[in-house]
Amino acid sequence: MEQHHEEHGHQQHEQNDHRQHGHAYGAAGEPVSWGTAARATLHCLTGCAIGEVLGMIIGTALGWGNVQTMILAIVLAFFFGYALTLRGILAAGVDLRTAIRVALAADTLSIAVMELIDNGVIALWPGAMDAHLSDPLFWIVLAIALAAAFVITTPVNKWMIGRGKGHAVVHQYHH
Repeated sequence: MEQHHEEHGHQQHEQNDHRQHGHAYGAAGEPVSWGTAARATLHCLTGCAIGEVLGMIIGTALGWGNVQTMILAIVLAFFFGYALTLRGILAAGVDLRTAIRVALAADTLSIAVMELIDNGVIALWPGAMDAHLSDPLFWIVLAIALAAAFVITTPVNKWMIGRGKGHAVVHQYHH
């Protein structure tokens, strides 16, 4: 019990400290931590990575060109990004129509930024677009691209959550 009071006191002090320095706050007026933004981004990254890899595997297996494969990978990245969010919202008992609206509002900007960075790195990296799934260059560049997307998208999510948008919308359904 004493530890709980100490933790609460620490959180209160931290919250006051953030308010004095003009940090972003969520819809409930609580400061948005980098950890919260990173968790939201990691959630988004998971769906994007599943879609990207699956799209590249399918495109390669079908003998498609780079452009068609990249388009499929992007479409699947959005699909799986939204699907992961939908799963959580639907589990909270929300109807499908509302859940879809929440997922679109929560993830669209995050996934779009992530895909822009991720695919931009892959497109600009010499030889990456022509690397095959069995080529270590493919996996190395993909890992670097996803890491870059994570680093660049995390501040976007922090900004959005601080304004009650993005994953802040999803969190009201996680109670």
